[in-house]
Amino acid sequence: MALDNVVDEILESARKEADQILKGAEKEKGVILQQAAEAVSTKQKAQQKETEDAVKRLRQQEISSAELEEKRIVLNARKEMLDRTFEEANSQISEMSSADKTRLYESILEKGRKAIKEPKIYCPLGEAKLLPVKSGEKVEEVKMGPGLILESKDGTVRIDYTFKTILEGIWEKELKNISNILFG
Repeated sequence: MALDNVVDEILESARKEADQILKGAEKEKGVILQQAAEAVSTKQKAQQKETEDAVKRLRQQEISSAELEEKRIVLNARKEMLDRTFEEANSQISEMSSADKTRLYESILEKGRKAIKEPKIYCPLGEAKLLPVKSGEKVEEVKMGPGLILESKDGTVRIDYTFKTILEGIWEKELKNISNILFG
């Protein structure tokens, strides 16, 4: 029986040691699971913050893009309105009465004669009769818009006084003021 007692003691001792090992393993398992849960939670929070930041960036990009598109649309509409206004002004100038054209031509020739003595004058077809021509000046009617072109005798100097060119010059100089008047 003594052998049975020894065997029972060894078995009991092995059971106790196995229980302790199991308890230690359970404790270690609990710690490992706790660490894993904490790591998962930390990673989830980091990923959630990354996602929120990405959504914020994307939202801001979309807002910026929409604002830029809005500005582009407004600028295009303003440009279109300015272009129409220019064309309307040009059309009104082109359709001016003969008396008004005669007065403008007199003013143009007075200014032009200061730059070019006895110029050759180019005018639109049918408008030579509206010009106050001095002796020595030659007039040539050509297919062109309303206004005049003055040229030196030798052809080296040419001044464009067509109404469209004059309007374009005024338009460029006064574009900011015109824009302020139209759009405030």
